[in-house]
Amino acid sequence: DIEIADQGGGMQTFEFPGMPGANMGMINLGDMLGKAMGGRTRKKKVRVVDSYELLIAEESDKLLDEDQLVAEAVHMVQNHGIVFLDEVDKICARSDRQGADVSREGVQRDLLPLIEGTTVSTKHGQIQTDHILFIASGAFHVAKPSDLLPELQGRLPIRVELQPLTREDFRCILTEPENSLIKQYVALLGTEQVTLDFTDDGINALADIAVEINTNVENIGARRLHTVMERVLDEISFAATDRGGETITIDADFVERHIGDLARNTDLSKFIL
Repeated sequence: DIEIADQGGGMQTFEFPGMPGANMGMINLGDMLGKAMGGRTRKKKVRVVDSYELLIAEESDKLLDEDQLVAEAVHMVQNHGIVFLDEVDKICARSDRQGADVSREGVQRDLLPLIEGTTVSTKHGQIQTDHILFIASGAFHVAKPSDLLPELQGRLPIRVELQPLTREDFRCILTEPENSLIKQYVALLGTEQVTLDFTDDGINALADIAVEINTNVENIGARRLHTVMERVLDEISFAATDRGGETITIDADFVERHIGDLARNTDLSKFIL
C-alpha cells in the first residue's frame, strides 16, 4: 500500500439563479481548506510497477511553485491573450424590427468595457483586458455589421469579409482531414461488414450539392456536408445489418438518385437539408 494525495473533486461550485457566471471571481473554498489542513491523502493498493508513475507524478507536483505559475499565467493572459467572440451577429438589434431590442443591446453594452479595457476579477486574481486581442465573427446574412452599436463598431475597427466555401474547399474537407466525414462513414458501416467505395465523381457531386444548397437556401458553411452525407447514406445505414459483406459504390449517379431532386426543391431542402 502507498499513500498518495487525494485529487478528488473537492467542493462543487453553484451558479446563482438568473446570474450565470456570477461566481467567476469567488474564492474556491475547497482549495483553501485543503491547503489549511495540509491536504488529504488516501491509501491505494497498486503493483510496484504502477506505483512508480504515481509517486513520480506526486513528487513532481511538489516541485511546482503554484504562485509563480499563476503569476506567469496572468501575465501571459494580459499580454498575449486572445478572446474569440463567435455568433456576434446574434446580438445585433436588427433594423427591420420595430421597437427597442433591449436584450441584444444590453449584451453589446456589457462587451464595451471588456473590449475597451477593464479589470476582471477571477479566482486567480485581477485580469486587465487592455492588451487582450478581441476577435468577433458572425454570419451577417440577415443582420448587418452596421446593426451593432456604434460604440462597439468603433472598438472593432478592422473588418475582414470571408468568401463562401467553393467546390474545391468542400472536396478538400471531405478527403484531406484525418477524421473526414467519408472516413467516418466508411468506418461506421464497416462495423456491419458493409464496404463503402467513394469515387472521385461521387465526391465531386457531394461537393457540388453542398455548394448549391448553401447558395440557394442558407450558407451554413461546411456543416452542410453533414446533412448531405446523412441524406445520401440514410437508406444504407438503415439496412446495413441486412447487407453485410456487400460493397457499395458511391458515385455521381448514386448521389443524384438519393438527393438530387430534393436539393433542387428549395422549399423542401430548406427544412430537410
